[in-house]
Amino acid sequence: MSRRRNHDLDEALDAAVEGEAIDPPCPLCGRPMPEEQRSRHHLIPKKFKGRETVELHAICHNKIHSLWSERELKNRFPTIELILAEPEIQRFVAWLAGKPPEFYERTEDSGGRKPRRG
Repeated sequence: MSRRRNHDLDEALDAAVEGEAIDPPCPLCGRPMPEEQRSRHHLIPKKFKGRETVELHAICHNKIHSLWSERELKNRFPTIELILAEPEIQRFVAWLAGKPPEFYERTEDSGGRKPRRG
């Protein structure tokens, strides 16, 4: 786990101890996820009868779908660990590390179109 992710986790734990509401960390980037930035990702796309979901930052969710088709997600990336192992995602997470939790920027997909948020 990176220093940034450890720092964010420490802050979340401190807030929990003090009785404050905490935003859970994004499994992809490790930053806290404000409610308005959360998006559900089907690990195996619904098209292929996938039911298991994970909550991600909207920007992280869009990045995943900008890189791979639903079939690729089903066949090659059915877990967060496999997604995190990809160099393109590692570069994205490193770029995102200094951004505040509420940061959002549209992500271009491989066809040059901008995907919808959420």
